Amino acid sequence: MPTLSLTVWPKHGTTVSAKHPSFFLIRKAHSIYTPPPISSPTKPYPSSKNPRVVFSCSPTCACGPQLSPSPGRRNKRSAPEMLRASRRSLCAGAAARRHAAAFAVSGDAAAATTTAAASPANPPRSVTNREPGVSPHGGKRLFSVLAAPKLNGAKSISSLKLRESTLVGRRFESSAAAVDSSDAPPAEKFEYQAEVNRLMDLIVHSLYSNKEVFLRELVSNASDALDKLRYLSVTEADLLKDGSELYIRIQTDKDNGIITITDSGIGMTRQELVDSLGTIASSGTAKFLKTLKESQEASVDSNLIGQFGVGFYSAFLVSDKVAVSTKSPKSDKQYVWESEAESNSYTIREETDPEKLIPRGTRLTLYLKRDDKGFAHPERIQKLVKNYSQFVSFPIYTWQEKGFTKEVEVDEDPAEAKTEGDGETKKETKKKTKTVVEKYWDWELTNETQPIWLRNPREVSTEEYNEFYKKTFNEYMDPLASSHFTTEGEVEFRSILYVPATKKEDITDRKTKNIRLYVKRVFISDDFDGELFPRYLSFVKGVVDSNDLPLNVSREILQESRIVRIMRKRLVRKAFDMILGISCSENRDEYEEFWENYGKFLKLGCMEDKENHKRIAPLLRFFSSQSNEELISLDEYVESMKPEQKAIYYIAGDSLSSAKNAPFLEKLNEKGYEVLLLVDPMDEVSLQNLNSYKDKSFVDISKEDLDLGDKNEEKEKEIKQEYSQTCDWIKKRLGEKVARVDISNRLSSSPCVLVAAKFGWSANMERLMRAQSIGDTSSLDFMRSRKVFEINPDHEIIKGLNAACRSNPDDSEALKAIDILFETSMISSGFTPDNPTDLSSKIYDMMSAAMAGKWATQPQPAQTSQQQPAAPSSPESELLEAEVVEPVGADQQK
Repeated sequence: MPTLSLTVWPKHGTTVSAKHPSFFLIRKAHSIYTPPPISSPTKPYPSSKNPRVVFSCSPTCACGPQLSPSPGRRNKRSAPEMLRASRRSLCAGAAARRHAAAFAVSGDAAAATTTAAASPANPPRSVTNREPGVSPHGGKRLFSVLAAPKLNGAKSISSLKLRESTLVGRRFESSAAAVDSSDAPPAEKFEYQAEVNRLMDLIVHSLYSNKEVFLRELVSNASDALDKLRYLSVTEADLLKDGSELYIRIQTDKDNGIITITDSGIGMTRQELVDSLGTIASSGTAKFLKTLKESQEASVDSNLIGQFGVGFYSAFLVSDKVAVSTKSPKSDKQYVWESEAESNSYTIREETDPEKLIPRGTRLTLYLKRDDKGFAHPERIQKLVKNYSQFVSFPIYTWQEKGFTKEVEVDEDPAEAKTEGDGETKKETKKKTKTVVEKYWDWELTNETQPIWLRNPREVSTEEYNEFYKKTFNEYMDPLASSHFTTEGEVEFRSILYVPATKKEDITDRKTKNIRLYVKRVFISDDFDGELFPRYLSFVKGVVDSNDLPLNVSREILQESRIVRIMRKRLVRKAFDMILGISCSENRDEYEEFWENYGKFLKLGCMEDKENHKRIAPLLRFFSSQSNEELISLDEYVESMKPEQKAIYYIAGDSLSSAKNAPFLEKLNEKGYEVLLLVDPMDEVSLQNLNSYKDKSFVDISKEDLDLGDKNEEKEKEIKQEYSQTCDWIKKRLGEKVARVDISNRLSSSPCVLVAAKFGWSANMERLMRAQSIGDTSSLDFMRSRKVFEINPDHEIIKGLNAACRSNPDDSEALKAIDILFETSMISSGFTPDNPTDLSSKIYDMMSAAMAGKWATQPQPAQTSQQQPAAPSSPESELLEAEVVEPVGADQQK
């Protein structure tokens, strides 16, 4: 836009119209401009009747510099000269309207010019720009303020109709705010320096998952303001001249839905209000930290919380309107910042109400939305402060209703008067008292609990740890153990971990809210799904406080990063050290209590956390064949191993008795080898994932290829040659039911046993998989590999079958004995027969054959036979005989 200087010389008369709001008309400026007639023109300029007006535009203007002609020099001009003159008039009008914007009224402006001839013999005089208010002759010039006149109705407007080629100049609206006619300073209106409509929508509806975090963010900002004041006051003591007390006060008005948060921090100047609150995502704390780093003093203050510059705007989660009244010790004035939730602008004004002035700091007033007025209840505010800002280093006071009891006198009705003689006497009035509660409102300190994790562990007693645990996690029992530690180096954080005395969570609960994450003592979240602790350690409770964590902008979600992985690794390591301390305690009952509550969690860790197998294995406990129903550790098992024993043996069963009496243990019991008895459904899987412990591999004695370290190859070769035909005969009879028939080295008293394949399911695992109620177990049939049928060559039944195989292999009784032997071995080995009814019928037939003739009717004694008479001829004789025989039988029994 070209710039223009307007100069009035008091030598000639010029009339300036001041009636129409959209046009300014300069008479006698040059010959080609003739204004329309005005019904009531204003008086001419008082100092002269016809002054000369000089217009000088900037070099970029198309009209160029030009001097208006004086009277008597109005010669004819060419068309280009007339066009340039018209342009100069319009440029002068636009410039004058801008300079007189304070007196302009809204509306469109237009100017029209009429063409006239001009003589080229007298070209216009060129005038250059000079200092404002200085004439080319060295004298001072006078400036006139041009007011735009108003049109009188539609007639005046119609008289200004323009042709198609007419140049039109439009007036620009002023960005200045309207001036208030009151004595209060005017409020300046600003627009946010961002795409507010979209960004504020993200903040209010998408950035924060929970509305109640608004109080956390605003209290954190107040804490930052106090921290900044405390740091700056070290070098500038005058900052505390208005009071050295540092505090945060929160007052609510539940009837009107208003929350007021006041702090005595550093406050803000007017420019800081514009920079910090007027620019979304501009963090004053981040700028302050940058300044500290540049001065190489960042380590002095590391407790500042805000980082992203959007925490303040969380107030609009619950508020329709927000007002910030702030007073900086560096400024003598107090300013008020105001904005509404759906607005893209804000206002800043000076506070003039004496009742609202504060000595220093910031007062934040939230006018809550209709649906969120529940946040204005004092009890809810107190609860939110205790949850999110319990450990802020500055005292937080909330406005609470309190009461105290007092005794007050209660007047009773006077006793009836008694008349004695001529006079009347009245008994004295009896006064009684009652207890009443006097209500009043006062400030109450809300964050009383101190963050003991910031103290030296040597200075904290066990009672303090237990008390902190009960208050933080709402527990009533002391924890089994605690661990207080500080981690430094690449990742710095402080933490206190606890092992609860009782189990409240199930192993299937993925989110337990047992770990509370703090950043600079401000609660961030307790909703984690394996970011800080694995699922199998979800029973561990504790707090973790760090000065710098990779949080998202809302400070609610812990982002995955290398720092988080390092932190997780160190927390898990400390948790295992704490549990190991319980296991090494002299009081064995403590770890038995722990194992009863959380043993399944550690077994789950064997399946999910391969990296920590070495830390989990010493904490496991199992029954054994020699422990007399007491749990033992793997360390105790290894210490009691025989010198020739090479592996850790185990067997899984559905109960302790069935596992302890299984035929697989016969030979191991003879050798004195201890066997772990796995009776919990998770035991077998956990040991299979461990593979080994202290270079000792885990061996399932219910599977094939069991090596007990006592092989005699020559003897085994002789036995195999002797029973090879019998093994083939039995395999032919059983068919596809078994993979093969072998000579067993694990049996001593049982005739046979059915063992699982080396890489297949054991009998216990097959039972568990069949019991699954979810999923199609038929797809895992390949894991039910064919079994191996092992026979004991030293047993009489096997010797009999060996003889039958050699003499009569087709004998039906011998073949039937093989079937019964196989199915009974399935039961004793832990498997389930395919047809239990068929097995029971075979057993009944065998029992009948075995019992036939063994308890047959024997010949009766002679005396009994002699006493039996011949057949009676009548019923009476039968009765008589019965009467005689019955006492004889009774005497014989006696």
